[in-house]
Amino acid sequence: MLLRRLFDDKLAQASYLVACEHNKVALVVDPNRDIDQYLEAAARDNVRIVAVTETHIHADYVSGSRELAKQTGAKLYLSGEGGPEWQYEFASQSGATLLCDGMHVTVGDVRVEVCHTPGHTPEHLTFLLTDTAVGNEPMGALTGDFIFVGDVGRPDLLERAAGFTGTMEAGARELFKSLSEFKKRPDYLQIWPGHGAGSACGKALGAMPQSTLGYERLFNWALLIDDEEEFVREVLSGQPEPPKYFARMKHVNRVGPSDAPRDIPPAVDASRVLSALEKNVRVIDVRPTPEFGKAHAKGTINIPRNKSFLTWAGALAPYDEDILIIGDATDAGRASLAKDLSLIGIERVAGVFPAESINDLFAGGIESVAVRSSTTDVVKSNGSHVILDVRKRSEYNEGHIPNALNIPLAELPDRIAEIPEGEIVVHCQGGSRSAIAASILQLHGRNDISNMSGGFSEWARSGNTIERNNGDD
Repeated sequence: MLLRRLFDDKLAQASYLVACEHNKVALVVDPNRDIDQYLEAAARDNVRIVAVTETHIHADYVSGSRELAKQTGAKLYLSGEGGPEWQYEFASQSGATLLCDGMHVTVGDVRVEVCHTPGHTPEHLTFLLTDTAVGNEPMGALTGDFIFVGDVGRPDLLERAAGFTGTMEAGARELFKSLSEFKKRPDYLQIWPGHGAGSACGKALGAMPQSTLGYERLFNWALLIDDEEEFVREVLSGQPEPPKYFARMKHVNRVGPSDAPRDIPPAVDASRVLSALEKNVRVIDVRPTPEFGKAHAKGTINIPRNKSFLTWAGALAPYDEDILIIGDATDAGRASLAKDLSLIGIERVAGVFPAESINDLFAGGIESVAVRSSTTDVVKSNGSHVILDVRKRSEYNEGHIPNALNIPLAELPDRIAEIPEGEIVVHCQGGSRSAIAASILQLHGRNDISNMSGGFSEWARSGNTIERNNGDD
């Protein structure tokens, strides 16, 4: 048996290619929409993709299962568990075989046993892998969003992100039962999870790419709790706020992602961008924050093309309207941008303007963002301005600047009216989210803005006063 882990840093997401080297055939588990990587991996290993599957209906990226199966002629396998409300709507149309607990799929000498592990979602499956050429017991498990290194899949996303009221506690209890049963398996069982550190599908994911069940049983907080009520309380507490776009991804992946070819957006000139700005079309400048802060076209917002780009693009870019991008307008740059945005279902990129020609856009107006020292200016002028904290609520509750107004970045466009008039000093933990927030505030006509350099981290390191949700310093 050959196993390849393909990890996408932008999504903190892992897919797997499981191959039988003897028969030169392979299964791909949890592919995202960048299907070229799986085709290339199969070609490198001289194997043919004959089966494609996924552990569950994903909420954090657009699935590539349907498209990859169509491209390769592979058999598509999807979960048939979870009851009628949690079925894939496109399964029949795509000729998919539905998998249920206890079934198995054979890929050459590799046996893939299906294990229903609900909790994160009702239909969630875990796949136990046995290399029948050398043994008759599973050597490892592809656990998807069931068991991570150091954590487990959160059961609250259906309710908090997708709006399925009443599913949170029920999911937590299902997860406890699934874990209680699964952790009876041997210590040597390898654990290959679907996400790593940085994913919002858990609250404490480890950075290691794999683990063993024995190790997780010793050190994973969720596997150490034997009382169901205690587990429910703990698994539902402290979960980060889910990214805004998760609800849309859940719907797209259940109804069926498009398997049509995607076009590369064209390069556009300054007149096209200026016309779009006049019509209030969303124009996103993906340059690094310092460059944007020095000078940018009036009416644009900044979402830097860094590791968090897709998280904030999914939260702040419209899905049902055209957008324009200021960034790398070369052929390769436009292709890369389109591929990245397609991972979260953003496909209406009407064009890309070259960032090196940014001065050509200043005829429509120019803006900048002031930078304010977190350890001197804010202290000296405390009380003469609004301090806007755009971190998550959980971060704010753990510690914040006195009298700071907390509006998480993803909610900011809809809550501008809550911010009092006057000067605004915006901050986050380190300065990245607050830079995006400053551009959104400018877009909505708030111009007396400064971004607090260093963010709350520097404020705390400098020994300034901190409030917590219990009111103690």
